[in-house]
Amino acid sequence: MTTAPSSPLDTTMDDVVLRPRFWVPLGVLVLAAASLGLRPLWGGVPWLALVTGLMGLFLLLQTALLRLRFAPEALLVSRRDTVIRRFPYDTWIAWRVWWPALPVLFYFREEKSLHLLPMLFDATALREQLEHRLPPTNPAPRDPA
Repeated sequence: MTTAPSSPLDTTMDDVVLRPRFWVPLGVLVLAAASLGLRPLWGGVPWLALVTGLMGLFLLLQTALLRLRFAPEALLVSRRDTVIRRFPYDTWIAWRVWWPALPVLFYFREEKSLHLLPMLFDATALREQLEHRLPPTNPAPRDPA
């Protein structure tokens, strides 16, 4: 399998593609609309609502277009049928789903970089696949001295 962005999305029996989940971008859009209720208290509210609404629309578009696929050797990010990014499991140091009761952010760290992604996909399936393919990581305890 190639890492070039133009490579087609291959599927095998070991591959799992996470379903999209639209509630995070829709929640951001609701916050943008709700912030307009603060207009009598602060004149800058329309700008805040505009920026928040644009972020919500961007996240909505990303949710519709991007997919996470767990392949046997790497996590693949694809747009439609094209792999645009590949994260081999052997370079991962840590991963974490923040706020598990209300999963909003997914963090993982590789040897050379770290990544923080909004939860635009099924959090339960994500957690299951991470636990299956990578052991859960816990931060090292701090030295009390």
